[in-house]
Amino acid sequence: MAQAPEQTREGKAVARFIPMSPHKVRRSADLVRNKPLQEARRLLAFSPLRGSKALSKVLESAVANAVNNFDLPEERLVVHRVFVDEGPTYKRWRAKAYGRAGRIRKRRSHITVVVRAAGGGS
Repeated sequence: MAQAPEQTREGKAVARFIPMSPHKVRRSADLVRNKPLQEARRLLAFSPLRGSKALSKVLESAVANAVNNFDLPEERLVVHRVFVDEGPTYKRWRAKAYGRAGRIRKRRSHITVVVRAAGGGS
């Protein structure tokens, strides 16, 4: 019989339906992937990118989950995985010339952040 894989101790947070294009948030996610927690916080705090604020909130939630649920030391945490998926697109229209209608796509994002202690699962 195959054994179930042992559960790794990591903090995870997901924010869904963020009203921002996934393309914009992914630019911020690329900044902090595989970085130590303190460096990731600093990069997001001083980044001019629009997605940095939303990503920062999800990162703080993942850190709180890791510290409270698994007693992981905050100073050893590393941003293990960050990915941004596309949520539903709300379709609207705007009046154009000659009685036409132009499409407006209001995109949504799902942001997932996983942090774990440096050097492995525990």
